[in-house]
Amino acid sequence: MKYPKETLKEEGLDPVVLVKYIEHTVLYPDTKKEKVKILCEEAKASGFPGVCVNPVHVAFAASELKGTGIVVCTVIGFPLGATTPAVKAFEAFEAVKNGAGGLDMVINIGAVKDGNWELVEKDIRGVVEAAAGKAHVKVIMENCLLTDEEKIKACETAKKAGAQFVKTSTGMSTGGATEYDVALMKKTVGEDMGVKASGGVSNLPVIVKMINAGASRIGTGSYMKTLNALKGGR
Repeated sequence: MKYPKETLKEEGLDPVVLVKYIEHTVLYPDTKKEKVKILCEEAKASGFPGVCVNPVHVAFAASELKGTGIVVCTVIGFPLGATTPAVKAFEAFEAVKNGAGGLDMVINIGAVKDGNWELVEKDIRGVVEAAAGKAHVKVIMENCLLTDEEKIKACETAKKAGAQFVKTSTGMSTGGATEYDVALMKKTVGEDMGVKASGGVSNLPVIVKMINAGASRIGTGSYMKTLNALKGGR
């Protein structure tokens, strides 16, 4: 789907189309259960395919969204990616047990920098195996810390390890998603995997750019701003 921002209003883009890309997200360390409840209510009202919350909130979000078809995603090894493969695998197992249908794991960035691709693959594969086909796995690259060569190799490794998506960023480092990175990742993984743009994807023009670059999922918490823009508001 292509929705150039300059023709968006003229084409009369239906909000229902755009929201199908969005995983409604709240990952701040001070997030209260009340905020997660609001997130879930907004997802139900708006038709988002998923919400993304911290592991501690997975069971609650799954209870709130039971029977809706909305997927509860959570983060693994977040935000540094510096825990061991065994810890990430256990975290993934617990998340699935608690109701997660999506696992956004942070790649071992230090291993990428070391060129230790065997460890990078083992790290990802452990989470994929812990998901046991019950949850899709997205591999967060933290692109702002990587060279283009590292981004490409990381995408190839994620694909080899059996992940279903690659993801641009945690939103907690020195940069977020860019059109360039989304396009590079999509070119690398092809049609067999999805690309999630996350980190600074906070308004309608940016969301549309990411979709046009190849993103099939958008991680954002800017719910009202996005839908109001779609409806011609502010």
